[in-house]
Amino acid sequence: QVQLVESGGGLVQAGGSLRLSCVASGSIFSINAMGWSRQAPGKQRELVADVTDGGTINYADSVNGRFTISRDNAKNTVYLQMNSLKPGDTAVYYCNARIRRPGFPALRDYWGQGTQVTVSS
Repeated sequence: QVQLVESGGGLVQAGGSLRLSCVASGSIFSINAMGWSRQAPGKQRELVADVTDGGTINYADSVNGRFTISRDNAKNTVYLQMNSLKPGDTAVYYCNARIRRPGFPALRDYWGQGTQVTVSS
């Protein structure tokens, strides 16, 4: 079994900052990419940012320059530092990781339960 647990969401005023964390635990052989997606009410889930095990980073245009993704491979943890938050950033934020389990050659995507981020105007 593999679990992803997010933390760090909450309520913040526009212009403020939050830092999200996500820890992967369980039966893990290796982790390829880790990232964050979000889903606002009535909208489809969208990729916010991701980072490969080699350090290649990708950001959505809407957050580029305001959000920073990082990971600690030793701790199987990915972070999302969110600065200059806007009301449009309000959403449930989900962590995901592409993981290879011991004895299973294929990579598989795992998701956390989500953490609410609300930005007030």
